[in-house]
Amino acid sequence: MEDRRKHPRIEVDEPAYISGDGSSTRCRVLNLSPDGAAIEVPNSAYVPARFQLMTGKDRMVRECRIVWLQQNRIGVAFEQIKTVEGKSSPVERQSA
Repeated sequence: MEDRRKHPRIEVDEPAYISGDGSSTRCRVLNLSPDGAAIEVPNSAYVPARFQLMTGKDRMVRECRIVWLQQNRIGVAFEQIKTVEGKSSPVERQSA
């Protein structure tokens, strides 16, 4: 299968939190790029289509949308990233 990502993903194993629809759950970030990530969750059925992902290490809050599901793994695209100071920046997208 051809990899269509703009940026390569870096393998990580980092705790994080998903929040959306009034609830939050722990997860693990498995790999990461400037545009998205793969995360592992206890049960993907309870993860909303759009949510916030906060990584434990850098405390960045990323607005995410699910692009693929595979059992307890979820691939997400970043829509917006917020810094600890509350400033936000949209993720730049290029048309294909």
